[in-house]
Amino acid sequence: MYSAIARNKRNTVFIVLLFLVIIGGLGLLASYIYGNWSIVVITLVVATAYALVQYFLAAGQAVALSGARQISFQDDPRLWRTVENLSITTGTPMPKVYVIDDPAPNAFATGRDPEHAIVAATTGLLAIMDDAELEGVMAHEMGHVRNYDIRVSLIVFGLVVAVGMIADLLLRMAFFGGRDRNANPVVLIFGLVAMIVAPIAAAAVQAAVSREREYLADATGALTTRHPEALASALHKLGTYRTPMRRQNTSMSHLWIADPLKPGVIDRIFSTHPPIPDRIRRLLDSRDRF
Repeated sequence: MYSAIARNKRNTVFIVLLFLVIIGGLGLLASYIYGNWSIVVITLVVATAYALVQYFLAAGQAVALSGARQISFQDDPRLWRTVENLSITTGTPMPKVYVIDDPAPNAFATGRDPEHAIVAATTGLLAIMDDAELEGVMAHEMGHVRNYDIRVSLIVFGLVVAVGMIADLLLRMAFFGGRDRNANPVVLIFGLVAMIVAPIAAAAVQAAVSREREYLADATGALTTRHPEALASALHKLGTYRTPMRRQNTSMSHLWIADPLKPGVIDRIFSTHPPIPDRIRRLLDSRDRF
């Protein structure tokens, strides 16, 4: 577990540096095309500021996009007590607890570190899970907190949003850039390519970051509760509930315990989650270790 935490911290730095390199490269291209080398400097300054803003504010953005509302013990004693007991058991700071009014069962965790963590569950999840299953799900989310997966996921969330903004900006530059009425052909070609490649690259980053972390969080949650069957049962219920969430956003799909979308065949190739049957099999195969 400690090696996973250290690896996730290193990955956070790598992702931020990669983000700055990509943005810097785009700024360099724009500087070359327009003959103004101050563009790359301005782009890097803005990119650095954006990365810092995302580091501190992306968790709040995820909460806003999901429509979650913060609760206290009085609002939902069952969920609150479950999270509190897990915090005490693992020695993890008590995260802020949120509920999302959505009949689709799901949950997520976010934040930059365990001291600034957020866990959230939908009303649909609370309705269909028994106490042991709910504990398994929230132990999974607390596993993300303890393993610092939330920090990496937060950075990826910001990166995906940035990629979308860059693709849109390049497309606008392609058609409206330059002073004459004809768009610069180099910018046009690059903008169109970026528009196609950027979402694919973002999906690939999300998938690569998320899949192994889901397996790790499953194992961490089972180790915490000593009851892998409960989490396996919860995952089975999540897998059989096929209705997508009402409020969907692809940029934060990797945060959830189960894919909040209803993917088609092509979407499954870039799925941010490993197949639920595989996750269940791993949990059940690990029963003797607990």
